[in-house]
Amino acid sequence: MTDIGYFNAEIETMERSNLDALVEERIKYTMKYAYENSPFYYKWFKKNNINFSDIKTHEDLQELPIITGSTVRDRQPPETKEFEFKCGSWDDIYTIHETSGTSGRPKSFFLTWEDWQRYAEKYSRAFTSQGFGTGDRVVVCASYGMNVGANTMTLAAKNIGMTIIPTGKCTFPVRLMQNYKPTGIVASIFKLLRLARRMKKEGLDPQNSSIKRLIAGGESFSPEARDYVEELWGVKIFNTYGSTEGTMCGECHKRVGLHVPEDMVHLDVYNPQMKDFVPDGECGRIVLTTLLPVGGKTGTLLLNYDTDDTTVVVSRDKCACGRTHMRIMNPQREAETFWISGNPFNRVDVEQGVFQRENMEYLTGEYESFIYGDEDEGEITMRVSVECETSDKCDQELIENNFIKSFFQYKPGLKQAYSEGSFDLIFNFTGPGGLEFYRIKGRPRRVVDRR
Repeated sequence: MTDIGYFNAEIETMERSNLDALVEERIKYTMKYAYENSPFYYKWFKKNNINFSDIKTHEDLQELPIITGSTVRDRQPPETKEFEFKCGSWDDIYTIHETSGTSGRPKSFFLTWEDWQRYAEKYSRAFTSQGFGTGDRVVVCASYGMNVGANTMTLAAKNIGMTIIPTGKCTFPVRLMQNYKPTGIVASIFKLLRLARRMKKEGLDPQNSSIKRLIAGGESFSPEARDYVEELWGVKIFNTYGSTEGTMCGECHKRVGLHVPEDMVHLDVYNPQMKDFVPDGECGRIVLTTLLPVGGKTGTLLLNYDTDDTTVVVSRDKCACGRTHMRIMNPQREAETFWISGNPFNRVDVEQGVFQRENMEYLTGEYESFIYGDEDEGEITMRVSVECETSDKCDQELIENNFIKSFFQYKPGLKQAYSEGSFDLIFNFTGPGGLEFYRIKGRPRRVVDRR
């Protein structure tokens, strides 16, 4: 993979000083554009006594108030007469989109054709950095609808010469794998896991298929889960992170963090408890700002927008792939973080415990967990349910011990609560199809807080 190039080499390999200068140029233009075109930000600047022309640098952005998803929802119908985050006239709007609404009422976003071109370039850069290009045929297992992901990837494919197989779901007939011989698939880790299992049942070994590389997107995942799915397919999995808000970060072939397209989106990391931004290397919420090229237009613009996703800035140094744009860790959803006895853990931590390699000799990888109890009245219990390949062959003691060792490895506070008896873990083992989420429509909820 040493011959992997760039989609936009001039920008992707730009020296840090020149990149910072370009970012500052776009910050100044974006502030002016927001003041002149966004009904919300025009009032926002006035309300907070901010002179838009004073905002010129990274540090200046950090002095601005934080905008949240609820702010966007509260500035659109039916709460308000107009969509206050929409920038410009309807004549400029090419498409209308909504977020999935998994963390509340859907937020409305408006895209110009220029927005689509910028969104597509972000994915074009990521695809190219992962080794995709002319001659590749890629199955997209993401929804074609009000969300932007699948459509943006399809537009990006045109930019780099890829062919898209737009299934929209990973429940497509296995014959598509045999007939069209795709070289890649875009899907969540669990969709890839289930597809591999289904292919094996129909006599097609994923390792002997036409697939050369896979892209994981749609949700965060544990490194252990990725390692196991890579083992099933016999190829590497590359990580992507995207949203209707326009993040679109991609892991290059070196797989040392996701590159942020700094010329098009400004990303900071914020600690809401401290109400301050944190230095590189510390965890916090992703706060993004749309960056427009001078003279550019957008349908929706966001300044200092709290995504409710958490990450860590890995590095701003030049990557081994040659790209100079900053890298971040795989983001996790704040909504999937839970607190017990004052100690946090994420859904990914539970997944890590499940996917310990020894466990996977017995498990399918499907799991769910439920939190019960009341800390004021006594013990908190988390029940972890895992699906066994066969109900009569499952080394329960081994799986439990591996899970406990992994789950508490970097959580001394939770480990202490477990030792003292204020927190308990219980395990439930089922055969295929025995988990609760199979009886509920929609995306499985892997951790459910029932306190």
